[in-house]
Amino acid sequence: MSNAFINAIKQRRTQYALGKELPLPQAEVTALIQEAIKLSPSSFNSQSSRAVILFGAESDSFWGIVKDELRKIVPADAFATTEGKINSFAAGAGTVLFYEDQDVISGLQKQFALYADNFPIWSEQSSGIAQFAVWSALASAGIGASLQHYNPLVDAAAAAKWNIPASWKLRAQLPFGANKAGFNDKTFIDDKERFRVFS
Repeated sequence: MSNAFINAIKQRRTQYALGKELPLPQAEVTALIQEAIKLSPSSFNSQSSRAVILFGAESDSFWGIVKDELRKIVPADAFATTEGKINSFAAGAGTVLFYEDQDVISGLQKQFALYADNFPIWSEQSSGIAQFAVWSALASAGIGASLQHYNPLVDAAAAAKWNIPASWKLRAQLPFGANKAGFNDKTFIDDKERFRVFS
């Protein structure tokens, strides 16, 4: 298929072997992330997605928090494997923390009571779209990434470290950096199991 958008999202793959180098200046990476989130659709144009973009030592600090919190719950004899995994995320150039502003959601629930039960669901969908958009935009720029979910384990410590508003709810983390490894071929289940087309 020659569609430019499809070709762009084909580049979005999970990269665990990250490096500190980036093919773009930090300011351009920041602008790319911000633009991807701003252009992502949201229900009722709520624009509930929020992001904290961490580079260098700040990103390292986040993954240090993750290790500290995991150390409290992972058995000591199993922690070396866990630590190695977290170190692979910290090896990247930066991390995007994806949040959803719960004040926006509760405001919409009050304003549109008929749909109140759906706004949290739609918020999760908006967040997923923003995550996908950022990940795809970074991949198109030659930047590797993987999507992680250490929330809510790290929420309080991250909020204290970066003065995160109480209404922001952490939904995902995207460590990013240089691609230090290639990608295996992606496999797909048979189309007949996923799609039904009627005409």
